[in-house]
Amino acid sequence: MTAIDQQKSLVGREDLILVTGATGFIGTRVVHNLMARGFRNIRCLVRPSSQASKIAALCNDDKSTQLEVFRGNLLSPDDCKSLTEGVAVVIHLAAGRGEKSFPDAYMNSVVTTRNLLEACSQQKGLRRFVNVSSFAVYDNTGGSLLDESCPLEARPEVRGEAYCFAKTKQDEIVMEYGEKHKLPYTILRPGAVYGPGNLAITGRVGIGTFGLFLHLGGSNTIPLTYVDNCAEAIVLAAITPGVDGEVFNIVDDELPSSRQFLRLYKRNVKSFPSLYLPKPVSYWLCYLWERYSERSQGQLPPVFNRSRWNSFWRNTRYTNQKLKSRLGWRPVLSTSEGLRVYFEACKVAESHA
Repeated sequence: MTAIDQQKSLVGREDLILVTGATGFIGTRVVHNLMARGFRNIRCLVRPSSQASKIAALCNDDKSTQLEVFRGNLLSPDDCKSLTEGVAVVIHLAAGRGEKSFPDAYMNSVVTTRNLLEACSQQKGLRRFVNVSSFAVYDNTGGSLLDESCPLEARPEVRGEAYCFAKTKQDEIVMEYGEKHKLPYTILRPGAVYGPGNLAITGRVGIGTFGLFLHLGGSNTIPLTYVDNCAEAIVLAAITPGVDGEVFNIVDDELPSSRQFLRLYKRNVKSFPSLYLPKPVSYWLCYLWERYSERSQGQLPPVFNRSRWNSFWRNTRYTNQKLKSRLGWRPVLSTSEGLRVYFEACKVAESHA
C-alpha cells in the first residue's frame, strides 16, 4: 500500500470514512490499511455487545488518527442516521455470517443494508458506498470462467444457504438504490478470504464429516485471497475515482488447486484421513440429496444440491484482471507467502487445541 495521493483519491486525508464491521476479520485490516495510507478521520461501527479491543489497539499504534468508535445497531434507522452524518465514504462490511436461518440472515444483511442506504441517500456529501459482497452470489453454470459479467443466482434460496440468499438480495438492494436514488456505489466480491483470524479450511476444498474429510474439490482452482490483499482491494475501491456502479472480484495470483492446497495443509499443519470423491460421484450424491429433500418436504434440509455443487465444486477459472486494470491493485502478499503465514497460524492453533 502507498500513502494517499490527494490528487488521485476520491477523498482527502481529513474526510470522514465510515467502516461497518470494523472489528471483524476483514474490517480490522481495512481500518489499518486506511490508517497506513494517511487517512486521519475514521468512524468504526461496533455492535453494542462487541469488544472494541482491536480498534483500541490500532488507536494505540497511531495517535495521529481520529478513530471514532460508534456503538450502534444497523437495524435502527436512528442509529443509521447518526452513523452516516458527515460521512464521505462508507465501507460496508457488516453482515450476518453466522446465521443459519433465512429470516435471520435476511434481517442482518439485507434489512440492515437498506437502513444504511436510506440514511446515506439523505447525506448530500456522500461520494461512495462500498458494499463488500461475496462469490456466493454468482451463478457460474454458464461457463468455465467466473468474472464480473457472470449473472447472480436467480433463485438463491434453492442453494439452501442463508448466507448466499442474503448476500444476493443485499447486492440487489445496493444496485436498486444506485439506480433510483443516484447513490454512488461500488461492489466488491471476494473469493475465499483466509489468513490468521480465519483458519478454517474453505468448503471449496471439501467437508469434514464423522472423522473423515471428504475431498470434493480435486483439481478445481480455489479462489483464495489473503486477508490483507482483500483489504487492499476494498480500500482502493473506496478511494479510486471513476468506478461508480462497478463490480470487482477479489482473488489472488497463482491460485492453488484444491488438491494442492490439501496436500500443503497436511504437510505444514497436520495430517488427517481424507477421501476424494470424483466429480460425477459428488454431483450424483448432491442430486440424490436434493431430490430426497424435496420428497421429504423439507424434513431433510437441502444442504447439498446441484446449485451448491456448481458453485463450490464445478471446474471454474477465476480472474483478477479488472481489479488490476481499473484499481491498480497488486497483492500485498504473494500466495506462497500468504499460505506460509496461514499454515503457521494453523499450526500454532493446533498446538494450543
